[in-house]
Amino acid sequence: MKVSIPISGSDPTTVSGFQDEFLKKIQTRFGIVVSMRNDHIYLKGAEEKVKAAEKIVRARLSGEAETADVPAGDDIPDVERVVTSTSTPKRLVKAKSLGQGDYVKSIDRHDIVVSIGPAGTGKTYLAVAKAVSFLMDKKVERIILTRPAVEAGESLGFLPGAIEEKVDPYLRPLYDALNDFLPYERIRRFLEMKTIEVAPLAYMRGRTLNDSFIILDEAQNTTSMQMKMFLTRMGWRSKVVVTGDITQVDLPPNIPSGLIEIQHLLKNINGIEFIYLSENDVVRHHLVQKVIKAYENQNTT
Repeated sequence: MKVSIPISGSDPTTVSGFQDEFLKKIQTRFGIVVSMRNDHIYLKGAEEKVKAAEKIVRARLSGEAETADVPAGDDIPDVERVVTSTSTPKRLVKAKSLGQGDYVKSIDRHDIVVSIGPAGTGKTYLAVAKAVSFLMDKKVERIILTRPAVEAGESLGFLPGAIEEKVDPYLRPLYDALNDFLPYERIRRFLEMKTIEVAPLAYMRGRTLNDSFIILDEAQNTTSMQMKMFLTRMGWRSKVVVTGDITQVDLPPNIPSGLIEIQHLLKNINGIEFIYLSENDVVRHHLVQKVIKAYENQNTT
């Protein structure tokens, strides 16, 4: 059996892997002939093995598999078991835990996703990766990245400098995430064209955002009214991802967090998905998991 898989529109180097590592693993694992030419990948061999290999190659093209995901053993893999990954111009971003995998898949399946978990679980990082992927695939026309500046009241007047200088430190983590997925010149061009916007939450007021991938970061520091304002900015053909850590609320004690409130208020609405990440999903230094666990244990004693 011979199968031809078109790869036009994909980066051939990204598809084949470094020194054709991905294609070589497919060939070795399934015992078939694998070649790539004229914007096609060709698979030739026993029907059962070619069909199994085809699933993995197509998952690779859709950004759901990378070289390490070619399975070993005799079982013919189910594509649903392939670890979820996200393709961006600078790197292929792989979910590194079951929780992260559920999070990435949820973004594909739901229009509003709320991700709650401690620092280091990839809440913002994976959301920005998905946003860049959606933009590159022309699934959206722009990316909007926002977070509450300083605190809920966004009182920036006491800080020196122009407004851009005042808010920059609070938005810097969002720029850092973008830098991981897009070349600097492309980021600069997208910012100039307003294809990508990075702005304080207050700047969202009064807008309707169509054809957009919208991320609200540090959402635990939004008030109830701010959260309502943000969620009602969503327009047609848009995705919204809300991220936050409800254990690190910086609001005054008498002001409830909008992120905590929506867990109860919106939990039964079809199309809105809540994803809870834990210390098991932390992908930073292994000591970060232990620090998080220590604080959790303190709060329960």
